Amino acid sequence: MEWSKKMADSDQKRTPNPVFLDGVKFPKWNYTNGLVTLANQKLYDYTKGQKYWDYSLAYVEQLIDKEGKILGGYELEKYSLDLINSGKILFEIYKKTDDKRYKIAMDVLHKQLETHPRNSDGGYWHKKSYPWQMWLDGVYMADPFSAEYGAVFNAPKAIDDAILQAELIQKHTFDSKTGLNFHGYDEKREQFWANKQTGQSSHVWGRAQGWYCMALVDILDFVPKNHPKRKELIQIVQKVFTAVLKAQEKDSGVWWQVMDLPGRKGNYLESTCSTMFVYSFAKAYRNGYVSKAYLKSAKKGFNGILKQFIKENPDNTISITKCCAVAGLGGKNPQDRDGSFEYYISEPIRNDDAKAVGPFIMAGIELQRILDKK
Repeated sequence: MEWSKKMADSDQKRTPNPVFLDGVKFPKWNYTNGLVTLANQKLYDYTKGQKYWDYSLAYVEQLIDKEGKILGGYELEKYSLDLINSGKILFEIYKKTDDKRYKIAMDVLHKQLETHPRNSDGGYWHKKSYPWQMWLDGVYMADPFSAEYGAVFNAPKAIDDAILQAELIQKHTFDSKTGLNFHGYDEKREQFWANKQTGQSSHVWGRAQGWYCMALVDILDFVPKNHPKRKELIQIVQKVFTAVLKAQEKDSGVWWQVMDLPGRKGNYLESTCSTMFVYSFAKAYRNGYVSKAYLKSAKKGFNGILKQFIKENPDNTISITKCCAVAGLGGKNPQDRDGSFEYYISEPIRNDDAKAVGPFIMAGIELQRILDKK
């Protein structure tokens, strides 16, 4: 827990105003800001440290106006799953403040999902500008929000939809060779990165796999115990996590940037996916979905992160290093994002990326909750 607080404090010192998280120059409704502010909210739940609550509140106060309109570049018509993620912090804020504007904003995000473009089997497109494509990242961005919305506002279809997305992405991205999941899937098999037979991209990217693992355990928080599909979703967790456990690097306890080619020249041990796996394993163990082997792995992983990636700074803050800054498939410059091994290892590596900071904080909280139970 001390590490979680230390990371959150360090991050707040680096970026006192959460709208500027992740190096943005102007206030933006962005999934990365939502990830870090959600981690702060969870830290507040656990420690009751007011500054963690205030940090997440400060984000939405600046980006949701008095009428409940989401600012910072949000447009429903963009149909981007990434833009749903920040909505996750609104549930607690609405509960605590009873301020209607937050409910209005959540309703808009829910409406986006209700009208979101889909594949023929019901899978959400990652974005309107990425037609017929499902990406692992999108399951984390949208589906825990959808499931929570369904649970809180009595909209069972939103829970069913979240489960459906997890089932479809598992079906379409599963790699029978490693048991892991390819980054993306193109129903039309038209994208240059997609396999013409399967529609799958060609590699297992650590962070995409990490987003998916976090999504699975987070969706389950809001699936009723008696839901006919709950058991099936837990089985997907067990199947996916078995493969991720197997992919953990034995000596360091952390995970590779390109998971299906461990140790290949140019590949590197990467921090964002490692924090995500530790969080997912610890939470899955705490909720009884997986065996004690995963707790052992999570502890080893957390210690590995401390050893491999955490750096103490002269101003008493800490930094997390070896974060892949960004990676995607296709887009405006298709030749740059072809999903190849060379592509994934060529993206910039930086420190203190929001996509490592948030999951690191949450991983520490999950491990602490397990310790508290003993």
